[in-house]
Amino acid sequence: MSTLKNFKSLQPKNIIIRMPNWLGDLVMATPVLTDLRHQWPQAKITAMCQGALGLVLQEDPHVDEIFNFKKPSGWIHRHEHNEIIESLRKGHYDLGILLTNSLSSAWRYWRGDVKNKIGYATHLRSWLLDFAIPYPDNKEYQHQVITYKMLLQPLGIPLSHTPPKLYVTTEEQHAIKEWLTKYGIKAGDIIVGINPGAAYGSAKCWLPERFKELSQLLLQDPKVKILYFGDKSGASLVNELCLGMPERVINLAGKTTLRELMAFIHACTVFLTNDSGPMHITSAMGTPLVALFGSTSDVATGPYAGGIVIHKHAACSPCYRRECPIDFRCMTRIEVDEVYSQLRKLFEKAVGCKP
Repeated sequence: MSTLKNFKSLQPKNIIIRMPNWLGDLVMATPVLTDLRHQWPQAKITAMCQGALGLVLQEDPHVDEIFNFKKPSGWIHRHEHNEIIESLRKGHYDLGILLTNSLSSAWRYWRGDVKNKIGYATHLRSWLLDFAIPYPDNKEYQHQVITYKMLLQPLGIPLSHTPPKLYVTTEEQHAIKEWLTKYGIKAGDIIVGINPGAAYGSAKCWLPERFKELSQLLLQDPKVKILYFGDKSGASLVNELCLGMPERVINLAGKTTLRELMAFIHACTVFLTNDSGPMHITSAMGTPLVALFGSTSDVATGPYAGGIVIHKHAACSPCYRRECPIDFRCMTRIEVDEVYSQLRKLFEKAVGCKP
């Protein structure tokens, strides 16, 4: 196993970073890419992403290549693992950083002959790494962005103030503006984006009837147009919320790619969401944000790059459960009027100021 001294003297030319598997976590990990680029501007940087998540980094100027791979369907499907391992071998990587904590991700780096492998010492995988870092004792009390950045310290890269950041092209922005125009949304309108779901479970989600009541309040302003978002699994919820709503409420659930979602969020005047992947996208895009927290911790996974957080801090929160086993007090204590007031403050401040 390499020593800390050896790691600080590294001058890698070909770096691979295994990015997290969840959308929000991947967004929170983007400062690692930025800090690596600042440390070694001439190195080739490859981001290894599972599934479609590589699309999020498609225009990131700090990334030279995106290594997309499909999650193997199980250990018995050896050919799927072998394809990933063979691609790693062909890459000839001289520094490999694991932002995932799984044994399998470390095993693939090891089998793929990735040099100078660094990651957290979890899941009995330390023997597969060249430098295994003890997991932070205070992980629950620091932001996940910091936990990711701490993996760079053995490389001589100090903790930075770099925030998560995402990029959309001018062409993508123009395409979304054309789409909005077709739906009657024009300059001067207030575009409120709403994401009522969350991938982890219902315990992270504000009550559907309150999203609906809030929408009706917002629509009292004739300039307000509402865009509802969600993935395919959350489309039924959004369909129900939009039922009977006027044309100024547009249902986009399950109808956007990740790149389109990013561009739509960039075009919004303000955005309302539970703790979710779109929340982190919104914060990283610089769109004014109201984030609702209940079962999870805004200290660990709140909007790092800015936003208003509403969290009632019930005694049982954060519980990190998928479903609430009692009375859902963490979310029921968030009232419609409070959310409406915060959104109004944001879009009154933002109108006319967004480029």
